[in-house]
Amino acid sequence: MNKVFGFLAGAMGGAIVGAVAVLLSTQRSGNDLRHLAQQRYNEMLAEGRKASTARRAELMNEYEAMKHGE
Repeated sequence: MNKVFGFLAGAMGGAIVGAVAVLLSTQRSGNDLRHLAQQRYNEMLAEGRKASTARRAELMNEYEAMKHGE
């Protein structure tokens, strides 16, 4: 177990160092990065909602077909 925790701690530390390095070396301002991240988040959220709505419609159609014995 100790090796697993050591690995996870190292991986998390590496991820944090990598994220800081990327943020410090980027050519965009903080406001631009926040705006871009928010925009991408909203796009992904909209795509997820669209996919869930489509899947729900498919499942409802299947349910109705099974309910009526078709």
